[in-house]
Amino acid sequence: MKKSLIKITWPNNIETYASEGDDWFSTAEKAGLEIPTGCLTGSCGACEIDVNGETVRACVTNIKSKKEKILNVSLTTDPYWEY
Repeated sequence: MKKSLIKITWPNNIETYASEGDDWFSTAEKAGLEIPTGCLTGSCGACEIDVNGETVRACVTNIKSKKEKILNVSLTTDPYWEY
């Protein structure tokens, strides 16, 4: 069975599509963004992004959609984020 695609809108106004279970890092890279990393175990919070208003840690969370077919991503207010 074919997976349905989830549309992701990034803060730089680029839209990408992903399947449920894809990782946030490679999907962000397709949009020309780099999600910062730290520990890669979910402890430090360096990779936090907001997805439809909910904060997730990209290193330990894959892309998923409850009922939404569009995910709006905003970056945390870390001054080191650049896009």
